Amino acid sequence: MGLANGVHHLALCTGDVKAQIEFFTDVLGAELKALYWMHGVDNTFHGFLKLNDHSYVAFVQNARIADIEPQLGVSHAANPGEPSAPGTMQHVAFNVDSEDELLALRDRIRDRGVNVMGPLDHGMCKSIYFAGPEGLNLEISTSERGIDERAWIDPEVASLAGISEDDLARYTRPATYEGHGGAVPQPLIDPTKPHMRYPTEAYERLMTMPDDVLTARLSQPEPPVPVSETTSS
Repeated sequence: MGLANGVHHLALCTGDVKAQIEFFTDVLGAELKALYWMHGVDNTFHGFLKLNDHSYVAFVQNARIADIEPQLGVSHAANPGEPSAPGTMQHVAFNVDSEDELLALRDRIRDRGVNVMGPLDHGMCKSIYFAGPEGLNLEISTSERGIDERAWIDPEVASLAGISEDDLARYTRPATYEGHGGAVPQPLIDPTKPHMRYPTEAYERLMTMPDDVLTARLSQPEPPVPVSETTSS
């Protein structure tokens, strides 16, 4: 309990949501599952492409995004091994369940005229690499089994990262957490903790609003197109 078990969606900004949808549906075979006005954000599209029923690639488009000039090493990494600014995405790797599926997807990507490198055998996984629209660095990976930390945590790298033996013990075996049924109150705003970048007054108002009030005021559960149970797929 209290543990995320996968990635529900990865949200990426785009200046051309149609081009991204075209690429991900045609080249990668992902199904478009949602395209609507983003909740709580003015004049912004939000699109979801399915990896599975619980995992999606999402795109966000508005007029301001198209005016932001990408900069290699700042907003984007030049390739899957190059740097970009802290907090930005260097590359994203999608999963397939076998090497046969990896090669089949490589065939599909190449059949669409997109160059692919690999597979490369990294020991813990095998991967292929290629580019997507707007400078995305993309990877498809497959692993035969879970990663064994005894073989894959390099003591030299851990030491250089300032990670002690005690730290490693905590990191490899995080403390369990039972939860309190949602009863833990919102903590006071601590400037030493990470925070979302809202205007100060708005952020303080959101973080001090009772949970049930915030849920009632800001939730938008109805889809943009009504679908009856008899006609839904």
